Amino acid sequence: MMAPPSICFLGLGNLPALAPEYAGHGAGGAELQQILLARGLARRGWPVSMIVADHGQPEEGAWEGIKTYKAYRPDEGIPLIRFLHPRWTKLRSALQRARADIYYTSCAGAQVAQAALYARARGCKLVFRVASDSDCDPRTLLVRYWRDRKLYGFGLKRADLVLAQTPAQQQALEQNFGVSSVVIEPLFEAAGRRPPFEARDIAALWVGNLRPLKRPGLFLEAAARLSHLGFHMIGGPMPGEESFFAQVRQRAATLPNVTFHGFVPHQRIGEYFERARVLVSTSQTEGFPNTYLQAWSRGTPVIAFIDPQQLIASQGLGIVPRSAHELDAAIAKLAGEAEPWQAASARSRRYIDARADEHTIGRYAAALAGLLRPSGAERQAA
Repeated sequence: MMAPPSICFLGLGNLPALAPEYAGHGAGGAELQQILLARGLARRGWPVSMIVADHGQPEEGAWEGIKTYKAYRPDEGIPLIRFLHPRWTKLRSALQRARADIYYTSCAGAQVAQAALYARARGCKLVFRVASDSDCDPRTLLVRYWRDRKLYGFGLKRADLVLAQTPAQQQALEQNFGVSSVVIEPLFEAAGRRPPFEARDIAALWVGNLRPLKRPGLFLEAAARLSHLGFHMIGGPMPGEESFFAQVRQRAATLPNVTFHGFVPHQRIGEYFERARVLVSTSQTEGFPNTYLQAWSRGTPVIAFIDPQQLIASQGLGIVPRSAHELDAAIAKLAGEAEPWQAASARSRRYIDARADEHTIGRYAAALAGLLRPSGAERQAA
C-alpha cells in the first residue's frame, strides 16, 4: 500500500483553534473546518502540517501530530509595502519549509493566488475549499481590496481541486467563475452534553463574528420585544469593524434580558450550546455554518434566515423565519414551549447521529489522494 501524501493547510488564523494556549486570538468556522480535517487525516497516518500566523509560538511547534510553520505576525510590516514584504515573502518561505505534496486553503483572498503560483512552480497540488456562499460570486466576495479580489479569481481557476459545501455553491462556482468543484459536506465535532428543556438556562443564543452582514441587530430587536426570555450573544470584533462591535455591545447593555459575552474561545463555546434552548442566526449570507452543526450535535434547534439545502425546514431541525415578526414567533415557540422544543431537539440529535464523520473524512481523503494518482494516459506511457 502506498504511503499517504503529505498535506499542508494554509490557514493563517488556524492556531487559536488548534492550540488552546493561543485561543485568545480568535478563530472562525473556516479555521475550525481545517482543524477538524487535519486531525482526521493525521489519525489516518497522513503527514499533516499547517502554515499559521506568527503569534510568538515556536517554529515547527506541533499539536496533536500537526506541525506548524510560522508565516508573519498579523500586524507586521508597513501598509501598502507589506503586501509584498513581509506577507508574500514570508508566506512563500513557509510554503517552502512545509515541503508538502498538497497545499489546502480556504476563504477567498490573495493567498489563493500565492499558493497557486507556488504549487505550479514546484509541481505540487493546490486545493481550495469554499468557506461561504460569498466565495462563489465575484459580486459578493468578502475581500477588501480590488487587487486581492483579482488575485483570488486567478488562483481559484488554477486550483487542482475545488471543494464546495453544497450543490448551490457548486452551481454558483460554475456559473460565475467557470470552475468545476466537488461537493463534500462539512465536518463537525463530537457531540457534547444534551440537557433536557428545563435544564437549559439560555433561551436564545447568538454566535458569530460581529460585522454588519451577520445582522446582530435583528437578534437584539427580538430580545427587546421578548423581554421575558433570556438572550445571550457571543462574538468578537473583526479587523476594521471595531466601531460596529462597540455599537452592538452598547445596544446590548441597554437590554436587561441580554447577556453580552463578547469573544469566547472556541474551546469553551460548546458549553453555551448545551445551555441554550435555541441557536438564532440572523446572517444574510453563509456557507454551511459550523454553528448549526455545533447546535444540532447538542440537541439545540436552529432558528435561521439562511437554510442551506433546506435542511432546517425539510428535516424539522428548527424554524426558518421570513420576517422579524416570524423570528419573534419562532423564538417564543421553541424557547418558551417544551413540547415543540423536544420534538425539534430529538430530530436535531437524530440528524447528527446519522452522520458518520469518519465517512466524510474518508471522502476528503479519497479526493485529495486522487490528485496524485497518475491518469490513464500517464499509466499507459509508463
